[in-house]
Amino acid sequence: MVFLRRIDDGSSHESRNAMRRSGYRGGLSIGALLVAFLFAFPASTNYRLKGYGFGGGGEENMTSAGYGMDGLAGEAGAGNLSGSSYGIGAGLMFEQQANAPLAPTFANPGSYYDRLHLTLATGGNPTDAKFAVAISTDDFATTRYVQSDMTVGSSLGSEDYMTYVSWGGASGTDVIGLSANTTYKVKVKAMQGAFTETGYGPIASAATVSPQLSFDIDVSATDSESVPPFSVSFGNLVAGTVTDSPVRVWVDFSTNGNSGGKVFVSDSSGGLLSSSTSSLIAATSGDLSSMSSGYGLQGASVTQGSGGPFSIVSPYDLSGSVVGTVGTAAREIFASDNPLSTGRASFLLKAKVSTVTPAAGDYGDTLTLVTAANF
Repeated sequence: MVFLRRIDDGSSHESRNAMRRSGYRGGLSIGALLVAFLFAFPASTNYRLKGYGFGGGGEENMTSAGYGMDGLAGEAGAGNLSGSSYGIGAGLMFEQQANAPLAPTFANPGSYYDRLHLTLATGGNPTDAKFAVAISTDDFATTRYVQSDMTVGSSLGSEDYMTYVSWGGASGTDVIGLSANTTYKVKVKAMQGAFTETGYGPIASAATVSPQLSFDIDVSATDSESVPPFSVSFGNLVAGTVTDSPVRVWVDFSTNGNSGGKVFVSDSSGGLLSSSTSSLIAATSGDLSSMSSGYGLQGASVTQGSGGPFSIVSPYDLSGSVVGTVGTAAREIFASDNPLSTGRASFLLKAKVSTVTPAAGDYGDTLTLVTAANF
């Protein structure tokens, strides 16, 4: 736009008329003042905002190729400020709300059958923010809640809103009391002060497995696999000499039982029995080198792939010529107090006869090994 105004040169009306009568054809002295108003919309290569009117009332139809906002975005908020991937909250109330948490880490790192491990993501909330966790097995057609004791309940109380630290911090925590072989989904919401509770954030899922126990026996001089039937032969026993079995009995043991499991051993007759002579080399505990005769077991090795630890149980955690007894009642020989993967252990047999022990070729015993998991 251009505005023109006349500039007075100071001459009188009469002098100007005289000039015209004398033939003066000079142009009227006019000064021009140019005032330019430039208009531009706020824009970038990716977004375009068609107005600055946020806060007091806002604008309608704020759109771009990738995003759209319908309605008003003022201090009270109105309209449908959302989309399939993003939601826009408007007004002072929204600005004061906590940040909606990100998806938590939800996993089964230990082949759990009754628990899953949960680690929250704070979403940038301050340390005094509190979080609540919803959990479901049917895509939230039915919603339950993780309680303050990490069990699952049907209601959400104020005590179930807990800080990030109370949820285990970066290490997380186990949600317990879950059903075996079931997929669970969780989502988290936050609250930081009064009137600041958010909606739930993204969903994470994990699954429990079935209770598991595996057990296997091998009989070999070295740590190797073998096939049944299994037998151990001492050969000829020399009076007054402690004789070791030339092979070991090996045990494979794994379980996801929360309290691990145990391996038990028992025998058929409480020692090496000769039916032909009705003589028994009795099972005993102690140092065979100082005894006239006896028979027993001694733990030889124990390892595990993960979990555990897998250990030899007293009185079989021995060395030298010292043995633990065996009898018709089952006794623990190996155990783990925690879930265990690929446990491997072995024991050997030791025997000693005296000069008065009747000679016979049918001294024998039947050993039975049993495992039990503590679920």
